[in-house]
Amino acid sequence: MKFIDEYRDPALVRGLLTKIENAARQISRPVTIMEICGSHTYAIGRFGIRKLLPENIRLVSGPGCPVCVTSTRDVDIALYLAGLKNVIFATFGDMLRVPGTDSDSLQKKRAEGCDVRVVSSADECIALAETHLQKEVIMMGIGFETTAPTIAATVEVCRKKEIHNFSVFSVHKIVPPAIHALIADPLLKIDAFLCPGHVSTMIGSAAYQMIPDAGCAAVITGFEPVDILEGIWMILEQIESGKKEVSIQYTRGVRPEGNTRAMTFLQSIFHTTDAQWRGLGTIPASGLVFRSEYEAFDTLANFPVPDIQSTDIKGCGCGDILRGIKAPQDCPLFKNICTPTNPVGPCMVSSEGTCSTHYKYY
Repeated sequence: MKFIDEYRDPALVRGLLTKIENAARQISRPVTIMEICGSHTYAIGRFGIRKLLPENIRLVSGPGCPVCVTSTRDVDIALYLAGLKNVIFATFGDMLRVPGTDSDSLQKKRAEGCDVRVVSSADECIALAETHLQKEVIMMGIGFETTAPTIAATVEVCRKKEIHNFSVFSVHKIVPPAIHALIADPLLKIDAFLCPGHVSTMIGSAAYQMIPDAGCAAVITGFEPVDILEGIWMILEQIESGKKEVSIQYTRGVRPEGNTRAMTFLQSIFHTTDAQWRGLGTIPASGLVFRSEYEAFDTLANFPVPDIQSTDIKGCGCGDILRGIKAPQDCPLFKNICTPTNPVGPCMVSSEGTCSTHYKYY
């Protein structure tokens, strides 16, 4: 199958590993590369890429899973909204088991009788709103630049169709400000970033210019073994030559300018705001909220939320794991009381969470 088999070709993989070994030998010093995408984290684990690399090449996982970086407070707000009378609360499946304060979750809310629905796309909420006119349909808008335009499109459809019983609890986040925060973190020493393929189809390569400006290498890669290994080799080439830039390995999916039409549309409905990230704290201009013209679709503008005292799960290492300063194996709960069947923290809940991937493949 085109773009699958050819990117899993054993001969290409062996050739790239040889190139990586030669480049790593020339550099000699340790090199730390962080991937900023949950799909990369999963693929690196699934294909055993860490075990194939030279000893001086270290891969660490960053805050690439939108479910995982959603703060406990935002989870608690979702739980409050889901518990309101006359509300259908729609969410993507990975959010169901993410714990809030006191280990409550949307799954538990549903078991208690709350109307919590799992949807696979935002436009499913249109039908929900049209067939349940006496109820308020609230969708938890979660994801990075890849997902947010689909939410924006759903809102615009609802506006044109004059659907008034639909709103979005937006916890969308954008990636570049988080990379700024990681670069500035004194506890981290990152030499290079594998930039997310899906997000980059939207925002392009120029959005990552802060990476070479900080003296780090950057490559946007796809998700197959050849993609990731070629991306690592391109990073080592940058480090060896001393020429730091944002390179695109994933040329079949990413253009330098990104998807300008989708981003312009997104920006016509949302604007940026400060947002809380699990493990990284409040990052300026890293979240998306509705512009005033679309306030009718902003859940928080229409459903007052009381002051909620949120606390993170005691002993859970998700915050430090998302920052890349700890590995899942450093968390005392990992594989002990925290497993995929009994997840304590969101990094074990999500299929693209670092802990979930490490549990399966390491």
